[in-house]
Parts: sequence; structure tokens; C-alpha cells
Amino acid sequence: QDQPVESGGGSVQAGGSLRLSCVAAPRIPGRRLMGWFRQAPGTEREVVAAAFTGGNMRYYHESVKGRFTLSLDNAETTAYLQMDDLKAEDSAMYYCATSGPLYFVPRLDDAGRYVYWGEGTQVTVSS
Repeated sequence: QDQPVESGGGSVQAGGSLRLSCVAAPRIPGRRLMGWFRQAPGTEREVVAAAFTGGNMRYYHESVKGRFTLSLDNAETTAYLQMDDLKAEDSAMYYCATSGPLYFVPRLDDAGRYVYWGEGTQVTVSS
């Protein structure tokens, strides 16, 4: 089972917090990308936050810097997205995605590198 499984979405008022979880495939040899994407109706999918396992490399979309934090568990098979100070514009379907094993350092926001996608979890922020 290589498909990530997300959980933790829901409805919250502006200024509130949510924590998303993503259980990815079991540990694989090498390093891989683990990322969170979002897509609101009528908009393009965008990468929100991403990590490259085996180190501390992180990417954050400019709009979430200082508010969202991506962390990994020790086994680097579960990714968490802590979302604080949520805004109405954060409302979207959030997807977790991972790459296969990589043996070079990729751009963390390169969506083309992500090959395994979860089904998504809805986040709704009311103002």
C-alpha cells in the first residue's frame, strides 16, 4: 500500500488551529519527498509545505510561512502539518503526497516528483 492516508481536517473559525496527519508507506531505502498540497474550487493545486527525509530541509509556501509547520515522526513515515492562525483563504482540500526514493536533492516544491497521493482531507475556515 503506497497511497498516503490523511486525517485531521475539519471546520474551524478564523484564527484557530488544525493538525493534519499523513501516514505514508512504510520506510523505504533512500530519501523521499513528503509534502502537503491544497486545492480550492476553481484554483490550481499548490504545494503548501514539503520535506525531504533524512534531514531538516523544508519548504513552505509564502502564504503559510510562520503559521504552518511540517514535521515528521522519527521513522519518517508520518507527516504532520500543524496549521495555526488559520484564515478563510486556507480553506481547501488538503492532500498528502510522497515521492519514490530519490538519490539526489530535488526541489521540494516540484510537484512532478510526487507520485503517491492521498485522497485528501477538507479544511474549512470560517471568518
